[in-house]
Amino acid sequence: MSDLFGLAFPFFGLIFLGYFCGRVVKLPESGLAWLSFFIIYVALPALFYRIVAQTPFAELANPAFILAVVASTTATALLALAIGLWFRRGHVGEAAIATTIGAYANVGYMGPGLTLAALGQAAATPAALIFACDSVFFFTLVPLLMAMRGRGESLVHTLGLIARRVLTHPFNIATLAGVLAAALEFREPEALSRMLDFLKNAAAPCALFTLGVTVALRRLSRLPVELAPLLALKLFVHPAIALVSLSLFGPFSPVWAQTLLLMAALPPALNAFVLARQYHVFVEEASTAVLIGTLSSVVTVTGMLYLLREQLIPLTLLP
Repeated sequence: MSDLFGLAFPFFGLIFLGYFCGRVVKLPESGLAWLSFFIIYVALPALFYRIVAQTPFAELANPAFILAVVASTTATALLALAIGLWFRRGHVGEAAIATTIGAYANVGYMGPGLTLAALGQAAATPAALIFACDSVFFFTLVPLLMAMRGRGESLVHTLGLIARRVLTHPFNIATLAGVLAAALEFREPEALSRMLDFLKNAAAPCALFTLGVTVALRRLSRLPVELAPLLALKLFVHPAIALVSLSLFGPFSPVWAQTLLLMAALPPALNAFVLARQYHVFVEEASTAVLIGTLSSVVTVTGMLYLLREQLIPLTLLP
């Protein structure tokens, strides 16, 4: 148990340190702009590139694992969409953001640091693949659902926008570059390699601290009625669906299976709030969901870590 505390405390400690600073220090939210830019466009891409590029290409070509990820995310998203449509009386725009709350795990800010700390370097490649799959899925699904509202841009324009955002997202570019480097067995010059290591090591601490500050700056509004089922879906049902998916498409190596289970247990991504603000819909509800979900994950994610560490959860349901 002390080992588990030693693993979880630095991780959540950085989040709560950022949360404390965000509550106590009266700085405007605009002060996060450059740090957020550094995390999204520099540090995390360097982390994904470095990890994927150092992985043998044969390990990256794993279509069965990609299918397991897509299947678990899709099934969870369909359930979240149904919950959103039910509680929002068929309002597609609000239901689209509710879908991200119930199915879009925080695989960007929390995923890399947590999986690497808990499972080691071998978790890096599946973590990068999970991020890429989830990013493509939700950056495609949400704009399409928003286009179905019957107002705004045309479907053709929306599809072009989706393609541009997916192809130009820094995480996806870094992952693709890492795959190419692994395929070509490319090795960076020593000076560049050291700089990439500096950036890689800065990614998780900066991302976790920024996550805490960002959550602290969100206002806690009235709890929406659909928040409880959406968070239950995200924190409890999504990992169960991931386990079923692993069983159907596996078997996989223990670290890869544990990585998917752990990342499925993560709270709603900050992108839920970002997308809500972008489309001017469900903003306060998304803000509240990110705040409550992140705080709740202290218990649920630590519980998942314990189950995985003690091997109390099966990695497949099949004999």
